[in-house]
Amino acid sequence: MFEIRRYTAQQADEWNQFVAQSKNGTFLFDRRYMDYHQDRFHDYSLMFYRDGQLLAVLPAHVDGDTLYTHRGLTYGGLLMSARLTVAETMMLFRELNDMLRGESLKHVVYKAIPWIYHRLSAEEDLYTLYHECKARIVARDYSTNIFLQANLRWERVRRRGVVRAERAGIHVERSDDYADFWRVLADNLGTKYGVKPVHSLQEIELLHSRFPDNIVLYQAVKDGSVLGGVVLYVTPQVVHAQYSSATPEGKSLGAIDAIYERIMHHDYKDYPYFDFGRSTENPDGSGLNETLVFQKEGFGARGLCYDIYEYDL
Repeated sequence: MFEIRRYTAQQADEWNQFVAQSKNGTFLFDRRYMDYHQDRFHDYSLMFYRDGQLLAVLPAHVDGDTLYTHRGLTYGGLLMSARLTVAETMMLFRELNDMLRGESLKHVVYKAIPWIYHRLSAEEDLYTLYHECKARIVARDYSTNIFLQANLRWERVRRRGVVRAERAGIHVERSDDYADFWRVLADNLGTKYGVKPVHSLQEIELLHSRFPDNIVLYQAVKDGSVLGGVVLYVTPQVVHAQYSSATPEGKSLGAIDAIYERIMHHDYKDYPYFDFGRSTENPDGSGLNETLVFQKEGFGARGLCYDIYEYDL
């Protein structure tokens, strides 16, 4: 039997320590990251104890009669101790589902953590979702990632971009000043898609101040002007491009190619994986942006799915 507790702010340190030691957690599940937008979600995060030991946590929120894990995060799901077995995971979900029924909830929408983010194999939840919960996939998003140690050769168009940037006098630098790049990013997103960045400038500056080693900005600069940038989310297994954007001049001069050359071939070349993130236009993962995928594949990236499951209680 598990003791299931609702998370409270008084347990933040215990929660964060567990996330850091879990086999599939990243800094996105640290409460200092999760709670920056806590006003937008009714938190229903849970902590699972057995024999007094914390063996799993579930970042979650409730909307109506549905538990989500978690719409405010890129990926989510059960964060597990290396000690948690598959039999215990199945028991955990049975007891979780009984508790949720007792709270009059009707559905669970479950985001899975892509396997490249696992420090140890951690798909006990997926096995349990299928066999215990009878879950179905309701969305499948498409991302592209690179096995950095495979050293796939870049396509010619990407290599030529690096050369153009060098000849134009562009230099790539790591920066803690997000304002100039955020203007470039906001202009691009507004012009092309009529949307704003997921994070405001103030939010990304706050999160960077809390996680300076995990949220990193690289900029391509020419004659003192920022022509492009990439914001990285750095986790133990994966370097993820959270934002990438360039001015029209930066695009023509290969600014983004130069940044990725620095990241992949120098500063983070020893990491296992680089994840470019989603290349689709709709929440369910449909609407593949073929132009965007073509650019990413030019760096050697190949397919990775981000899945969302749903089951009825």
